[in-house]
Amino acid sequence: MALPEYYPELIRNLPAFGGRFEAYKLEAKNCEVLFATYPAGTVIAPHQHATDNVGVITKGELLLTMNGATQLITAGSWYHVPAATEHSAEFSIDTAEIEFWFSD
Repeated sequence: MALPEYYPELIRNLPAFGGRFEAYKLEAKNCEVLFATYPAGTVIAPHQHATDNVGVITKGELLLTMNGATQLITAGSWYHVPAATEHSAEFSIDTAEIEFWFSD
């Protein structure tokens, strides 16, 4: 985990996400909640989800590219990636977020 001490111990004791990035997963009805960390230099290639995703950057920053536009999401700011929308992400500095993946 890139920032193991960033989240409280109770969060760090949640199950690992096991996806393309490091995250702790809290399951909720029709929603997966991820507590994720990304070391500086992390790049997530273009992809899409069947889920509607919203997240808040809690430390660092995210360069989110979606629909041909790139926006900088800084600590304390929320973002939304609609279901089936291709997007990519870059993290130039150590970053942490809480992300919600909503399904039907």
